[in-house]
Amino acid sequence: MRKEDVLQLPSMPLQSPTYPAGPFRFFDRQYLIINYKTERDMIREALPEPLEPDGDIISVQWLDLPDGEGFGAYSATAQVIPCKFKGEPCNFISQMYVNNTSPLAGGREIWGYPMKFGKATLVTNSDTLTGTLEYASQITAVGTMTYKHKEHPEISHRENILLSRKQVTLKVIPGIDGSPEIAQLIGITFEDVKVSGAWVGDARLDLHPSVNCTLSDLPVLKEVGGVHLITSMTLPYGHLLHDYLA
Repeated sequence: MRKEDVLQLPSMPLQSPTYPAGPFRFFDRQYLIINYKTERDMIREALPEPLEPDGDIISVQWLDLPDGEGFGAYSATAQVIPCKFKGEPCNFISQMYVNNTSPLAGGREIWGYPMKFGKATLVTNSDTLTGTLEYASQITAVGTMTYKHKEHPEISHRENILLSRKQVTLKVIPGIDGSPEIAQLIGITFEDVKVSGAWVGDARLDLHPSVNCTLSDLPVLKEVGGVHLITSMTLPYGHLLHDYLA
């Protein structure tokens, strides 16, 4: 294989790349978002500088992704912390757990999503939308929400707030000698966002301590409601916000 062929590979291994070149389009992507109040001091500790806290309400989110171009079907759970970067409202993706190798590798290598392998599920059980996360054979998070009790009259017009608000990740990749080779804050903004369904309702969130799945380190003081979304969107490549090695 020639040098120019190597440089055109989208990912490793060369015989069967783990993921293709982007951008990546997602269809019928479903969210369960449970917003909750937590400790302000712990939010500050969880945000890498120069990000600044933006209130004391964060979220745990479950995603069911049945049709992602290049990635296939998978599910995920994420902890998301609203913050500000140079005054701009953003969402810092603090932790993320997925059950499929292709998006796990691509998410970490391209965008710096903090993905680890975990068994996330989002299903409708009778009259309840239910999200669960299993890590190391332990149930570490359970979220429940009333199923389509109240359609949100405004959410379809608030896509920029809910889904087009800039996401921020901390991308850290060591070099061959183990020292940091990439240490960056990355900005990611979804494109072509379409909301086909949106509901709000009562929700509950139960987080269990786990040494390698630390969602509970930002404890639930009070749930402030749930959001259920069905969307389609494009995930483009990100852009550099801050380089810690510059």
